[in-house]
Amino acid sequence: MKKTLLLLTVAVLILGSCATKDKFEIGDKTFLLNGQSFVVKAAEVHYPRIPREYWEHRIQMCKALGMNTVCLYIFWNYHEEEEGQFDFSGQKDIAAFCRLAQEYGMYVIVRPGPYVCAEWEMGGLPWWLLKKKDIKLREQDPYFMERTKIFMNEVGKQLADQQITRGGNIIMVQVENEYGSFGTDKPYVSEIRDIVKGAGFTDVPLFQCDWNSNFENNALEDLVWTINFGTGANIDDQFRRLLELRPNTPLMCSEFWSGWFDHWGAKHETRSASDLVNGMKQMLDRNISFSLYMTHGGTSFAHWAGANFPNFSPTCTSYDYDAPINESGKTTPKYYEVRNLLAQYLSEGEVLSEVPDSIPTIAIPAFNLTEVAPVFDNLPEAILSEDVKSMEFFDMGWGSIIYRTKLKASSVNQTLVITEAHDWSQVFIDGKRISTLSRMKGEGVVMLPPVAEGTVLDIVVEPMGRMNFGKGIYDWKGITEKVELKSQDKGEVLKNWEVFCLPSKYSFTKEKNYKTGNIAEGVPAYYKGTFNLDKTGDTFLDMRTWSKGLVWVNGHGIGRYWEIGPQQTLYVPGCWLKEGENEIVIMDMASPSDAKIAGLRQPILDMLKGNGAYTHRKLGEELDLSGEKPFYKGTFKPGNGWQQIKFEKSEKIRYFCIEALNSHDGGKYAAIAELELQGEDGKNISRQHWKVLYADSEETNKANNIASNVFDLQESTFWHTDYSTINPAYPHQIVIDLGEEKVITGFSYLPRAEQNKPGMIKDYCIYMNMKPFKK
Repeated sequence: MKKTLLLLTVAVLILGSCATKDKFEIGDKTFLLNGQSFVVKAAEVHYPRIPREYWEHRIQMCKALGMNTVCLYIFWNYHEEEEGQFDFSGQKDIAAFCRLAQEYGMYVIVRPGPYVCAEWEMGGLPWWLLKKKDIKLREQDPYFMERTKIFMNEVGKQLADQQITRGGNIIMVQVENEYGSFGTDKPYVSEIRDIVKGAGFTDVPLFQCDWNSNFENNALEDLVWTINFGTGANIDDQFRRLLELRPNTPLMCSEFWSGWFDHWGAKHETRSASDLVNGMKQMLDRNISFSLYMTHGGTSFAHWAGANFPNFSPTCTSYDYDAPINESGKTTPKYYEVRNLLAQYLSEGEVLSEVPDSIPTIAIPAFNLTEVAPVFDNLPEAILSEDVKSMEFFDMGWGSIIYRTKLKASSVNQTLVITEAHDWSQVFIDGKRISTLSRMKGEGVVMLPPVAEGTVLDIVVEPMGRMNFGKGIYDWKGITEKVELKSQDKGEVLKNWEVFCLPSKYSFTKEKNYKTGNIAEGVPAYYKGTFNLDKTGDTFLDMRTWSKGLVWVNGHGIGRYWEIGPQQTLYVPGCWLKEGENEIVIMDMASPSDAKIAGLRQPILDMLKGNGAYTHRKLGEELDLSGEKPFYKGTFKPGNGWQQIKFEKSEKIRYFCIEALNSHDGGKYAAIAELELQGEDGKNISRQHWKVLYADSEETNKANNIASNVFDLQESTFWHTDYSTINPAYPHQIVIDLGEEKVITGFSYLPRAEQNKPGMIKDYCIYMNMKPFKK
């Protein structure tokens, strides 16, 4: 009996020791894993952007690259699509993803938000929060905090027991996400920290990430501080202020941007592999940990792609990101350059695992979609509403919406004014399309012809992703304010609407009255077809003959397409295909030129059509400052980092112009990463309504260095003058409409972050006006 008790006691001690033997903690200038110095080499990947069947393959790819950790966001709106209905099963089983990473010896960093950004719909926040019109998101709004706590507790149920001290592989957990670019509110960040702890994340370090320019705004004493920046950045400068405040802290770049994301209508983004590898080497040589964002971007399937802010800029379905592992999980030249670097920083006795084989790709011969169901012939039951209201009011998160009313007789032309239609709209009179309006271009006015009594007005609105950054997260969809009809001096707000909701669910699209027929010319329609396969594999649907819309294959939401590009194909994972017959359904908003489709072996991610680029200068347009007197003249200091200039007097203005006169290197180029204007109180004014009215030169062919980058809230993107010979010489000007009258007392300027790059402005003039500048 005594022997049995002794054995039981020893067993309990051994089990207890095993359960607590692993530990990750903060040491002196380093992270410690079980007491030993540890450099985090994390690969950022997002489980919703990878089919579950491919999770293992992508984790193996990250391991073979030389990474020791997987970093991932948790997307609140992905797990709670409807309020109170949580789903962590199947594709959404985050615990299974973490366990799979552990099987391959990979640790995990969890970033549960509640806000995550990630170019994801509404930054991960659920759309149904917007049903509460007065809600304050990412603030201590009682309802928002209540729902955040409920969500975080659900995450804790899934993952708290997978912390490293409990036998799992989670080594760090993030609190909120880049809050400094949203606001300054330590009480809010503190409450989020407490909610994360209350969900059970008490055994591993908690950290917060921001940029080196704003991390102090919300920095909490009991959290690890990390910095986000991109390729080409001056590594020492990025951490200089942090080390002044915490000389003994371990350093980490929690997002080292390997590439960038794509916007509809703009060139495909790429970043230099050599700059990426050089930055990683500098960090490794300094014992600085990092997470490579992205190591594998994947795909924003279905409706999950978001939009950037300011200036509504929807992001593409492909989240390729120019990452080392491309959208479909294949290696790139960048992959092998990173792998060769990381092979030099292995622990003693460690070897790189073999790179797993790529998933096979297949081509699918072109076939026709022969069944058609025009939207106007397949409308759901109407909802009656006196006023137009946003889509959320009608309890719909994603899809399209139609507003219908009847017009009074008019013998003259009238102006239809739609205030805030989000995001792409078509106007029909008695079933005939008369106009298309794009939020990207700020369009909202249509000229109506004379109409008879009872003429039917239809406004079809296709929302794209909700904005995922800054104050843009308040992004109601549909028509969000009003519709007016104006004639001469008269005007009236239109009333008495029939509203038709068209959800973006496969279950809704499949049950239409499909008939064999031709293209439904000029109207939105559903198209259906089938194709047969002898074998399966990844493929890329060629969408070049289609206009704009959504695709489903075998019930899976593949994502959005838009003829303007740059993305012209949609990635279809082979695991979602089957031998034999496969079904495809397309909702095309404006009718294709040819209702056929094919599957390609390679994607097309960089083909723009039409006037897709966001240029800010019309052909032949010249800014005329000859009659203007500079409000301020100055000289910028050379080097990186923010520079703030205070004017000798304040001025009430609406229009701001910066004219660059020359550069520090004597070259012909100019570049600016960010501009801020200070108000009467000395604080930065809101840039939410800013618009670029003119830029003498912008690079749109080799990169997306457009002028609106100076207020896109992203310090790693910048305006750069045209690389070609088109109008390259100084002076260079940008004119900004603030969208409202403001008293200005100064401004701040941030040059591009990369070291030793052209475009560092030296001398400049500032012009400010209440009226637009002459052109």
